[in-house]
Amino acid sequence: MTRDRGALTALHLFLVWATMTAAVPTFGFGLLMAAWGGGAGATVPVLALGVPAAVGLLAAAGTPARTVVPLCGSVPRRLGWAVLVLLLGTLGVLAGLAAHGRGVDLGSAGARIALTGVPYAVAAAFFVPSRWVRLGALAVLAAAVAHGGLTGPAQAEQRRHEAEVARYRENPELLYLGTAPPGMAVSRARVGPASFGVEYRAVRQDTFAYAALTVRRPVTPALRCPRFAEKGVTCAVDARGGMRTVRGLPGGGRAVTLVRRHREAEVEVTSQTLGEPGLRRLLATLHPLSDAELEELMREKRIDHGF
Repeated sequence: MTRDRGALTALHLFLVWATMTAAVPTFGFGLLMAAWGGGAGATVPVLALGVPAAVGLLAAAGTPARTVVPLCGSVPRRLGWAVLVLLLGTLGVLAGLAAHGRGVDLGSAGARIALTGVPYAVAAAFFVPSRWVRLGALAVLAAAVAHGGLTGPAQAEQRRHEAEVARYRENPELLYLGTAPPGMAVSRARVGPASFGVEYRAVRQDTFAYAALTVRRPVTPALRCPRFAEKGVTCAVDARGGMRTVRGLPGGGRAVTLVRRHREAEVEVTSQTLGEPGLRRLLATLHPLSDAELEELMREKRIDHGF
């Protein structure tokens, strides 16, 4: 390809890109407004006017390439070329919209507008009788497919994951976890707007063991036992301000609840099977929820949002 033909080809592809970069967003906005104002039926007149107008604009953009692109050598052939470029380019735009809808990052609003003309320029490049131009168009197409099908979805998933982590971490002062007692494991965790709850259950299916940890914002200046105690319930506040409640259960069992203040939060642990020593050991292992622990809970789907 000579220098003059190369410059003419570059001008040709630039005109196709510039024409469709201006036309496609305008046409899409017209379709949106028509559908919003009059429903799907109102888009028919816009399509009836817009498609021939787009073909005409493309044909005009192909006029300078009469000596470069054989299909642009005459008016009838140029119109056929315009229809083919419009069809192929629109398929590319629709693929881009589908990828964007799945969360693939296509840049800022300005970048997305600029990208609308690229599929048409790539389609037009395939009609240029030059191996290098077609290889370049094929490389652009391959890069777009790779980004839309591989890199983009992976990046979108990573952004969704980071947003979910940030949502769980909205109240870090409440995110405290105790090490699971022997023979038990975290079975469920729930992040609420003002609390963080964790349930511990036995690892073995044939064994019953349960404990619950709740971290919440304090609602009173200091822990106090209820003024009127329930029947079968004993409550006491120790010298350090911690509260111990024991509730008798049918059959001779009992449920023990320990509550204490921890920094800016109030922590409660309760169990029917651990007993007071086990609950105190659970409180002694209280620590901020680490990134690794949160990742594990999310990966195993053992954490969710509560209301």
